[in-house]
Amino acid sequence: MLIRDMTVADVDGVYEIEKETFSDPWSKASFLESIAEPNNHYLVAIMEGSVVGYCGYWGIAGEGYIYNVAVKASHLRQGVGLRMLEELIMQAVSRGITSLTLEVRQSNEAAINLYKRLDFTEVGTRKDFYTKPLEDAIIMWRSPIH
Repeated sequence: MLIRDMTVADVDGVYEIEKETFSDPWSKASFLESIAEPNNHYLVAIMEGSVVGYCGYWGIAGEGYIYNVAVKASHLRQGVGLRMLEELIMQAVSRGITSLTLEVRQSNEAAINLYKRLDFTEVGTRKDFYTKPLEDAIIMWRSPIH
């Protein structure tokens, strides 16, 4: 598995995973805008020449907000998410990020367990944060990340 920075050429593959994973997916244009923004940093996981996962964060003033983490359904439970996030955290540290936060659906036990494995802790909830279906989000932080 190769993990590298996301490029414009990856957006079609990323968008396919996004549609497969989320009930309210980002558009291709949103990904293109995000990877062009200098405060954002996005990675992709590549296997056999195809995008099988992606993740990214927005960083400012030493804090990073993880926007997206998704793995192609056919590659779940193969360590793709863990490897991507480990690399994302290492790169965030090298860019001066000292803490990371994210929201996760309260019903997404697999993701919650992954984040806990990476030393994120639950610090609160956001009522009705997600739509389609309506659901609360668990707010998680990892601070410090070094």
